[in-house]
Amino acid sequence: QVQLVESGGGSVQAGGSLRLSCAASGYIPISLSMGWFRQAPGKEREGVASYDRDGSTTVADSVKERFTISKDNNKNTLYLHMNRLKPEDTAMYYCAADFRARRLEPDYNYWGQGTQVTISS
Repeated sequence: QVQLVESGGGSVQAGGSLRLSCAASGYIPISLSMGWFRQAPGKEREGVASYDRDGSTTVADSVKERFTISKDNNKNTLYLHMNRLKPEDTAMYYCAADFRARRLEPDYNYWGQGTQVTISS
């Protein structure tokens, strides 16, 4: 079983930056596909960025110019570098993982508890 723990969330002024981390642990016999999703109150959950097990990355058009995804395979840790943050980025951010390539599909097998990101103006 795979466990995911997110960290790095917090409160930041508009225009600031944050780096979210997602550490995967447990039985991981092969490379994981991992991704970030977010959900704001009253809004539908949306895919943000993914790093598939084949090395391919996908970033949502809404954040492509501001967010960057990276992965440290030695640490089984996924990162989301968020720059020039806007109030509309305020949401609970969830990390997801799967042994299949999932890109930004919503049916990942494993999910973290989430980390809150709040952007004030």
